[in-house]
Order: sequence, then C-alpha cells, then structure tokens
Amino acid sequence: MKSFPMFIRTTDRRVVIVGGGETAAQKARLMLKTDAELILAAPALDPELDALVAGGRATHHAGPITPDLFRGAAMAFVGSGCPGLDASVHALATEAGCPVNVVDQPALCDLTTPSLVDRDPVVVAIGTEGTAPVLSRQIKTRVEEMLAPNLGGLAAFSGRMRAAVAQRVPRESRRAFWRWVFAEGPRALWTRGAEREALQEIKSAIEAGGAPDTDTCGHIALVGAGPGARDLLTLRAVERLQEADVIFYDRLVDPEVLELARRDAERVHVGKVVGAHAWPQERISAAIVAEARKGRRVVRLKSGDPSIFGRLREELDAARAAGIACEVVPGVTAACAAAAEAGTPLTERGRTDTLVLTTGRLTESGPPPDIAALARPGTSFAFYMWVGAAGAVAEALSAAGLPATAPVTVVADATRPTSRRLVVPLAELEPRVSEAGISGTAILLATMPKAGVAAAPEATPTCTA
Repeated sequence: MKSFPMFIRTTDRRVVIVGGGETAAQKARLMLKTDAELILAAPALDPELDALVAGGRATHHAGPITPDLFRGAAMAFVGSGCPGLDASVHALATEAGCPVNVVDQPALCDLTTPSLVDRDPVVVAIGTEGTAPVLSRQIKTRVEEMLAPNLGGLAAFSGRMRAAVAQRVPRESRRAFWRWVFAEGPRALWTRGAEREALQEIKSAIEAGGAPDTDTCGHIALVGAGPGARDLLTLRAVERLQEADVIFYDRLVDPEVLELARRDAERVHVGKVVGAHAWPQERISAAIVAEARKGRRVVRLKSGDPSIFGRLREELDAARAAGIACEVVPGVTAACAAAAEAGTPLTERGRTDTLVLTTGRLTESGPPPDIAALARPGTSFAFYMWVGAAGAVAEALSAAGLPATAPVTVVADATRPTSRRLVVPLAELEPRVSEAGISGTAILLATMPKAGVAAAPEATPTCTA
C-alpha cells in the first residue's frame, strides 16, 4: 500500500476548505456527513456555500490565507480553481502541519477521499489510491447492495446497549450474543423494517443473560428473483440469498442470480417446468418446512414476484401451519420487465387507466379467464403462461372487442440475453408466435383502446431479436 486507510476523528475539530465555487462545494457536501466545524476560505462564496454559512453550518473566512488558518485543523481541502494558487496554499497548510488534499493534483495530496458507503455509524471506505475511480464506484455499488439502508440504526442501538450487556451477559457469552444480534434474528428483523421487534428481542436477551438457543429457530424467505437479470434483484433479496443455508429454486431463475448467494449455501433445483413438474407443489412446501425445522435459514427463490402467479399461498400456509417465521420479499414481475423491454408503458394518462395481470389458462388444460368480464375501453392486459393457449387467448380478446388488426406485443425472456420482441396484429398472434419459435416464458401485452383514441405510436408490427 502507498496509502494507509484510517478514520480521522472530526468531533470538535476544524476542516478547512479553500475555494468558493463548485469544486469547494463538492468537498463541503462530503464533510457535511461529519460533525466537523467547516471553515470556507475564499473572497466570495457561491450560493450553496453561502447558504451553509447563513445556516450556521460553516464559517466564512474571507481574509488572507496564512499557516495559522490550518494550524490544528483535522484536514484541509484546496480547490480554488487556480493550480498556482492551490500549490501555494498547499505549502502554507504543510507548514502548519495540516494534512491536505489538493483537487486534481495527486502529487500535492497527503490524503485522498475514498468512495463511501454511509450507514452511520457504520462507514465503509473504498479507495484505489487514485488509480481507478470508476472501479471504486463499482465496488461501492456492490457494497451498497450488501448493507441494508437502516443498518446504522442497529449498530447505534447496540453501542448504546454495550454497558447493559457488560452488566448482564457473562464475558464468555458476549461474543456469541453479538454474533446473534448481527447475524441472526435481530438483524433479519431490523433490515426488513421490524425495528421495534428487533429491539425487544435484544432487550429480552440481555435480561435473560445471553442470546437464545437459535438452533431450532428456522426461517423461510419467499424471495422474488425478478425477470432474469440479476441486477434487477432488490437489495433485500440479495441479503436473504447471502444469509441462506439452503435455496430452493426453479428453472426460470438465472444461474447468475444464484452466484449472489453464499458459496456454501445448499442449492436445490425443484424444476417447476410447465406441464412436467419435477417437484409437485406439495413436495416443495414440505421440503422448505422440513429444512426450516432443522434451524436453517431457507430461501424459496421464485422468478418474478412471488405473489403473482407464484403459488405463494401454498408455501405461506405450510410455513404458518408449522409455526415457522416466514417473510415475503417482492421482486420485479415479468409484466413490468416486458413493458420496459418493449419501451411501452403499462398505463398511460388518457389512454389506459386500468391494468389487468392475468393468465392464459385458469388451469393447465383449462380455458382462458373470462376476458370479456375484465375488458373495457382503456384496459391494458399482461398475460402470463399463455403461449400454449395463444389461439384461445386471441379469440377471447377478439370476442371482448379488440379488433383483429389491433397490434399486440409479445416479449420473450425479458431482460435476458435471449430476449425477443414481436409486435403483430391480433389475428396473426398464434401463427406468428409459432413461426418465431417462441415458447415458455413470454408475456403478451394488449390494450383495449378508448373510443376516439389512436393506437400508441410504438405499436408497429415488427420482430426484433
């Protein structure tokens, strides 16, 4: 390492920022995350910096810049916009023994500002010694995904309870207690927003003299994996994958999504191929409950959103009947991904004011739903699991009043590298889908137009791969 990473105390200390424009303002925004006293040194300040002074958050130094300005300061940032002046100010700060950062002049920097993941009081700093700032930001993004936005609150509360833990929890049990707080039940409750319950669990454990025996306390998370692309998972979904001891997933979950899980997590493929289920639903429900009863953290990973055509009810009922804590983590559903891929809105002011998510078949061999009862002018439809019943769906839409020439949109494998989009007249839906070889995971988008409203401009018959 050419630079040693460390944290500098800012409480009751000054930070000097030389410059009155946007460059200085950028450094001021960074330092506003701290409790330091900010000194803004410049003949004049831009409106943003001036507002900091007016609000009492900073002090304006408009006079001569001397070594005394920097003496005793925690650090200084220099960004006047004039390279020569900045070099001179660097010399003055160095004479006063103040560490200094000169913007855009690495050779004059005693310190550099890292990319920060701020979960105050938890702070993660990422630096590349100035060699690769883009890489630093990419790493920051990954760390942001790993840490819940409210994690700092749990750390702050734990800090306030350390004295109570020291009084009530035996020394030999404290490490296990804190591991339980930050790796098991309390953290899981906290990160999903159940902060009051987490606090009560921690306080009860302190009163009891230590962490509870969690060997028999399993947990089930029914997690939406989104439409395919792993960067469309929610932060909470990523957290549950990284906490899981065992993951039950189906064929629609992209292998890259599983790469976000712990390497030592057990992975169980449960099939769920339409028309040929490798695992019946009853077996899946029984398996996730059985694993949770062993005290394991179980993730049932479902494509899209678990609550939309995801057999969520059966698995929720099984977990509740067994008395096992169960959580639903929503995901991006395929209809939203398909609309985004097609570049068309699901609802549009003045054109569509109702959205219907439905399926091409009520059962595997049954008819489509009663589309006529759902359709009215201004209704958008998103059909799931319809390809095998394309003809019946087209007939039902036609009977509901959609003209044979009306364009409908098919999006297959939305967000995946194999994604395809097909826009065709309703009357040609079945033969064109067959001709294109589209099967399995595809969404059909159709709109019942309002009287006197023209078709959307993007609805032009085409096929893209």
